[in-house]
Amino acid sequence: MTNDEGTRPPPGENTGNLPALAPVIAIDGPVASGKTAVGLNLARDLGYRLVDTGMMYRAVTWLALKRGIDVEDADAVTALAESARIDLGPPAADGTPTISIDDIDVTRELRAPEVDRSVSFVSRLPGVRRAMVERQRSLAREGRLIMLGRDIGSVVLPDAPVKVYLDASPDERARRRHSELAASGNGRPLDDIKRELDQRDEMDRQRHVSPLRPADDAVVIDTDNLTLEEVIERVRSVAGAAP
Repeated sequence: MTNDEGTRPPPGENTGNLPALAPVIAIDGPVASGKTAVGLNLARDLGYRLVDTGMMYRAVTWLALKRGIDVEDADAVTALAESARIDLGPPAADGTPTISIDDIDVTRELRAPEVDRSVSFVSRLPGVRRAMVERQRSLAREGRLIMLGRDIGSVVLPDAPVKVYLDASPDERARRRHSELAASGNGRPLDDIKRELDQRDEMDRQRHVSPLRPADDAVVIDTDNLTLEEVIERVRSVAGAAP
């Protein structure tokens, strides 16, 4: 099926035997489970906007570190999250999302080791999450988007028509993150990456606000033994998007 929007009915409308296409697709899962790659390809194919909520938390983390704010200071970081201007920019040449905070494009800074080490502290702060969720829900009301995160289907958009949870084993996720960082010129030891992912998983699952878990009505896809193309096709099928 073509990407030309003139040939596709509006989201939620069905024509003949063409499956109705969901206006919002929520994709959750732990770090390096494949959310970004799947979301990027699917958004490009469907002509949807891609919103990676993790980038928003990382942007706040980067700004806190830049300003010398203790990332465990709940009041200070919450105030920063509430006041900072976060803009989702146009996709980069390869289609990946871009983001700026207080008019600074920080897209290339979000995978820095210091941000990796601190983002869990920032993202578990209730005030920060409230500020980000409000913005995320506002974006979702515009429709025609894919939203990636860890609590999209369970908390941010509990009424989303399509909810998918991508999962993979810790070893596989560490390998993927290692390859991703190496490709971007930020190569780091695999053991260090696996240890940090394990710590992040534990913090994300144990936090009191919006713990990492599949929504009760989410379709869970184990991606360990699937190619990227196979995962994309499974999500397309769930979303009602015919190939």
